[in-house]
Amino acid sequence: MNRMWAVDVEGNGANPPEIIELGIVEMDGLRLTGNVKHWQFRPGREITPAVSRIHGITNDDVAGAPPIEDVVDDIFLWLEDSPIVGHNVRVELEALSRVLPDWKPVAAYDSLKVARALLPNEEKFGLEHLGDVLGLKDAASQAVGGGAAHSGPYDAAMSAILLEQLLSPLPQAERDRILMDADILNSRQGSLL
Repeated sequence: MNRMWAVDVEGNGANPPEIIELGIVEMDGLRLTGNVKHWQFRPGREITPAVSRIHGITNDDVAGAPPIEDVVDDIFLWLEDSPIVGHNVRVELEALSRVLPDWKPVAAYDSLKVARALLPNEEKFGLEHLGDVLGLKDAASQAVGGGAAHSGPYDAAMSAILLEQLLSPLPQAERDRILMDADILNSRQGSLL
């Protein structure tokens, strides 16, 4: 299975958070295909000012957006049972599972775990920091037609590009081992990339 989706969600700051933005970018193996999906949603509870300062999305920005419940069939159609990738992917998995209770990807690869394994001397592992250190910011922005850190499509692209940057130079057997270790669903399948 070569197709995967790099995924990023942004929330409203509630507990548990409601998804207000979802960005997914398609990968074929370790490469982006150029297929990008982006949605914004109107949450049931307002976006807190603290999280608006982080991701830049305000209540006015999503006032005309549909509630996520109106779009779940479309999201499910895109994600199906494909593997997903994300930086601290547990956040995406938990948030999406709340609105897609019948959805379960075959694998959930955490680019944060991959970075920690392959960059042992790095002091910080935040996606924005790693993008700076590895010079990936322009590539992520170009992949989704613009954007910056903490936007769903940009962060999804950054997770995918980070994964490619870290794994591409490695032999296939090493890639597979690292990916299996980074799969938070503990799928143990054959070669995926």
